[in-house]
Amino acid sequence: MSPISFHQPCISPKAGEKVTAVLQSGWVNEGDVVLEFEQALAKFPGMAHPVALNSGTAALHLALAVAGVGPGDEVILPPQTFIATGLVVLMQRAAPVFADINPRTGNITPESIAAKITPRTKAIMPVHWAGYPCDMDEIHAVARQRGLAVIEDAAHAIGASYKGRPLGTLSRFTAFSFQATKHLTSGDGGALACRDEADFHEVRARRWFGIDRRFIKKSVLGNREVDIAQLGYKYHMNNFTAALGLANWEELPAQLARRRAIAARYREGLKNVAGIQLLECDLDREHAYWLFTMRVQRREEFIAKLASHGIPASVCDLRIDRNSVFGGLTPGLVGQEEFEREQVSIPVHAALTDEQAARIIEVVLAGW
Repeated sequence: MSPISFHQPCISPKAGEKVTAVLQSGWVNEGDVVLEFEQALAKFPGMAHPVALNSGTAALHLALAVAGVGPGDEVILPPQTFIATGLVVLMQRAAPVFADINPRTGNITPESIAAKITPRTKAIMPVHWAGYPCDMDEIHAVARQRGLAVIEDAAHAIGASYKGRPLGTLSRFTAFSFQATKHLTSGDGGALACRDEADFHEVRARRWFGIDRRFIKKSVLGNREVDIAQLGYKYHMNNFTAALGLANWEELPAQLARRRAIAARYREGLKNVAGIQLLECDLDREHAYWLFTMRVQRREEFIAKLASHGIPASVCDLRIDRNSVFGGLTPGLVGQEEFEREQVSIPVHAALTDEQAARIIEVVLAGW
């Protein structure tokens, strides 16, 4: 039987050709290939004013900086995420405030967000856990009432949509990740979608030290004539990375369709299994399925049973407020506590075969 991997990078057969072309061009830094990649992201999945960056973490941090989050401010986010979502708040000398999640989805709840708002709150950072969109209409309603920026962490959710609209078009900012195991990989990298054009131009400048390349002039001495007026970062993407991303972008629609087909098989095959609760998936939104997360009773036995058959299962991320950098667990998050006890994910990626998916279902049905 063929081995089953939990994640497997999706690398296009065209990747070598596109990357080699960049190497032979002699221009591997940020250039036209990065712009081409950004234009592709604007077409599909349909991001608003995407800016290509060197990581999803850079995208989140840059969004906070441009949104004006700073010392003394508070940012509301869920603990059910990867630690980077909280660390970027600390990078701005602001305070992460952890709100509760819906244990039936893994996503932050609008009610808990509203309850956590204080006069110091500056932004809300919803995380689309596993690729399933949050309740964005309700979150935006809370944000509008209090004048808060919404910065979506869509690291798991490229290609997902909410009420017919692709993620990357809904909020002021949406951050995406192109890390190795994501749906679309550029080796490492990310993008920040900016709904407002003014934000877009500021993000473009601040991704490279506060210098907007469109307006660079050189003096007779050959140096750049620029006046940097605001703090910038070395967060730009390069042509080499963008070329890999472009090659893999061509595979993205088929890859998303394959993940959804596998998830549909799981949902049908596991819907009546005692000890398993499938997460909700409303018809008004489309899941990207970076993970297929379930809630499972006797989780350790479940993981051990699958491992004995060569099938990986994983709790990818436990609540991040367990880390001492955030000051300890947030009390009273009952939805998070419920989800934490039982959540586990099984493989769902484009390289998974029908036979492997059937084998996973068969092993689970046999009990643990």
